[in-house]
Amino acid sequence: MARKPEARDRLIEAFQAILVDDGERAATLEAVAARAGVSKGGLLYHFSSRSELVGAMLERMRVLGAQDCRSMAESPEGAARQFLRNSVWAGSEVDLAIVAVSRLAQGGEESARVALHELKRAWYQLLLDDLGEPAVANAVLHMGDGLYYNASIGWLPASHQESQQTLEQLLGVLERLRPEGRAG
Repeated sequence: MARKPEARDRLIEAFQAILVDDGERAATLEAVAARAGVSKGGLLYHFSSRSELVGAMLERMRVLGAQDCRSMAESPEGAARQFLRNSVWAGSEVDLAIVAVSRLAQGGEESARVALHELKRAWYQLLLDDLGEPAVANAVLHMGDGLYYNASIGWLPASHQESQQTLEQLLGVLERLRPEGRAG
């Protein structure tokens, strides 16, 4: 009998939701099964261990991260501008996967730390390809981190208009940092 992909996906989504909402310690196999609406046996049918569930979560983040990187690379306005725009939107699919994997890393899961480092390296490479200078790529990477942090904890201005104004100011700073001859 083939495994049903929708049940498997529900289990990964439940694991992700628990990690995001309640943290790594709360993400027990029993809690994941309950959140997904399946028995623990049903969970074990799809994932024989928590390690397999962690691996599936890391794969989910890698797939979504690769899609995010493709979007940046293909953006007509350039990877750096797209990266900053993406940094103000907390709650997207890729964002939730990154937060979930971050919770695993905070709980000591080395493979999660490695996966996050790989994604950050991919973003940095895209920024470097766009901007041509390591220091500027690093500055934009950290600018994006700051935007994301402020968006995720609600520190960006409450109104969309004010948030957009902040983003536009930082996009202006990006263009002043951009090395000559590197159009964005």
